[in-house]
Amino acid sequence: MELRGKKVLVIGAGKSGLAVSRFLAGKKARAVLADAGSPSYPGGELEQLKAAGVEVLLGGYPAVERGTFDLVVMSPGVPLAIEPVSQAQKQGIPVTGELELAYNFAKAPFIAITGTNGKTTTTTLIGEIFKNTGRDTLVGGNIGLPLVTEVERCGPDSIIVAEVSSFQMETVSAFKPKVAAILNITPDHLDRHGSMENYTGAKAMIFANQDSGDFTVLNYDDPVTAALGHKTGGQAVFFSRRQALPGGVFVRGGKIIAELDQRPEIICGVEELGIPGAHNLENALAAVAVAKAMKVETPVLANTLRTFKGVSHRLEFVAEINGVRYVNDSKGTNPDASIKALEAYAEPIVLIAGGKNKGSNFAEFAEKIKAKARALVVLGQSADLIADAAKAKGFTNIQHAADFEEAVLLAHQAARPGEIVLLSPACASWDMFTSYEVRGDLFKKIVLGLKEMV
Repeated sequence: MELRGKKVLVIGAGKSGLAVSRFLAGKKARAVLADAGSPSYPGGELEQLKAAGVEVLLGGYPAVERGTFDLVVMSPGVPLAIEPVSQAQKQGIPVTGELELAYNFAKAPFIAITGTNGKTTTTTLIGEIFKNTGRDTLVGGNIGLPLVTEVERCGPDSIIVAEVSSFQMETVSAFKPKVAAILNITPDHLDRHGSMENYTGAKAMIFANQDSGDFTVLNYDDPVTAALGHKTGGQAVFFSRRQALPGGVFVRGGKIIAELDQRPEIICGVEELGIPGAHNLENALAAVAVAKAMKVETPVLANTLRTFKGVSHRLEFVAEINGVRYVNDSKGTNPDASIKALEAYAEPIVLIAGGKNKGSNFAEFAEKIKAKARALVVLGQSADLIADAAKAKGFTNIQHAADFEEAVLLAHQAARPGEIVLLSPACASWDMFTSYEVRGDLFKKIVLGLKEMV
């Protein structure tokens, strides 16, 4: 992809858009960064881009007419339904994304991980596995680091482990990972994709260009995901925590077993895993399938599974106060993720939930609340929806919080020794916070402040 002298419109001045604009400036392209809002960066990032020759337009988008731009690069958070995209498509101007841009300049093979839940944990775990083999490893993508910022430092012997979202998949064309993994597909982002069919189709783009020399790792226990095994051009490798799979990765007799080479191999015991919960067992199985497809030796793989303790904001232990454990699961941004969080604990739970709904139905979540929680604190735009769903299931120990700090304090006051206060909102953070990380960090700050008062 030749960028020198090309005029490129970058839509969205978030983390991805800033990274793309810097990259384009370094390639001597004429970059225009546009955002419908007016984001501000105290660190002077926009001023630095302007100094590098990037034109910055805030508060709207320029018209995309014939001869005005050679390429449009979308930030994943911006939907493709906006006017500049339709204008570009009518004019035959290519529309792409940061992931596709990074792929075009990569020399190293990609391992790409997607799914409704578990992406960040699994991507981080796989990254640790390859780092522990001694191989130069870049971990990024939807996990926080835009790949375009680092991809060119990786040589052919390196490995790139990328978390990819359905939003990123909407703008790929040549993207072809050596190993693609889909962990699960449950309703999420339906406010953007419109239907489960569209959402599933976006996820399936991860293997659209694969051939027989590539691998597609799929969750056999998830019917929607398993059905994609017939559609990939790569070699389908299934994993399951429920049944033995010849040629796959599975659990038998409390052991994780890989059978990719027709020879069953014990990797480690399920009880040896460093991360709790049935969903994390699935994440570990997916990581084993990816690692074995790439011929990682078992001792390195097993040791990493034993020592990996998870990621921030996903079932993250924060503190214990007066016999109550506080757990940060701010990354539980949809009902299915929060159901898995509730299932991870045997103790009674005081749950904090609510935020911006992404088109989800809370009925199944409410059923799990009734089964696992003793008390519920709701807040945000979805507070009434979650409370009403819980009441419909016969759960009535519910408190409404006016803001996030009050929610944590109410949960703290309600909790009894031996219980868990769990922040797992089942919703996006955007009604109150800029990201789930900011939400989780505030939870930790408030909890640690309570601990100091004891």
